[in-house]
Amino acid sequence: MNSFLKLTVIVCLLMVVVACQDKREPNYQYMPNMYEPVGYETYDEVDFLPSNQEAMVPPANTINRGWLPYEFENTPEGKELARLNTSPLDSMSREENLATGAELYTIYCAICHGDKGKGQGTLVKREKILGVPSYDDPARNITVGTAYHTQIYGLNSMGSYASQMNSTEMWQVAEYVMKLKQDLTK
Repeated sequence: MNSFLKLTVIVCLLMVVVACQDKREPNYQYMPNMYEPVGYETYDEVDFLPSNQEAMVPPANTINRGWLPYEFENTPEGKELARLNTSPLDSMSREENLATGAELYTIYCAICHGDKGKGQGTLVKREKILGVPSYDDPARNITVGTAYHTQIYGLNSMGSYASQMNSTEMWQVAEYVMKLKQDLTK
């Protein structure tokens, strides 16, 4: 009976030790800086910044990398001026531009405008959106400049794609739109 009492006491002590353990933190941390995050203040005590300044402002008259300023405004007059604009892409690599434009068109445009530019994309067929015109509509008078202008600013229910594509990619899509238009009018 004496050994049974000793065994019971040992089991009870083990249960107390296990029950008192905090399961949210490990008992012993070999490398505590890997478990506990150390908070740093951004730009804190940096010699080259004025006091209380968190980030530096870009220098005046600078342009983001991969972005070109667009000279036409988001107005009907700006779109008419853009109608006369031509693509600045190299005409020597026209086939490469059209191939890249076709890939980008499939990703961003075909869901609404359709693979052939007839305005019968998947969303139109499912009646999720309405009023997507065909590229061969003579009243639209689409040019490469207006296609680019529409991608920059958006038109009606179509939003801008300036945040998804850079300038070169938007010109490639605009050239591919013109190819689709030519294919539809044949």
